[in-house]
Amino acid sequence: MRIDKLLWYLRLACSRSFAQGWASEGHIRLNGRRIERASATVREGDVLVLPTHDAVRVIEVLAIPGRRGPAPEAQACYRIVETGN
Repeated sequence: MRIDKLLWYLRLACSRSFAQGWASEGHIRLNGRRIERASATVREGDVLVLPTHDAVRVIEVLAIPGRRGPAPEAQACYRIVETGN
């Protein structure tokens, strides 16, 4: 699945266009590799490093969601490995 769509489905981004911009900025890492394309493919088992305004989140993708569902459904698709400043 495309990273922009995944971030939106997992409710880590408020809109898909925000997720596209976030991915294109080059600050997100996928399995340790910096990405600069919103079309980068993410699979189950991949690790994402996501910078936010106040911290850095490291998450492991456990499942690829089929839709943008409610928050509990989205949170079941990933696990937070680490959160740091």
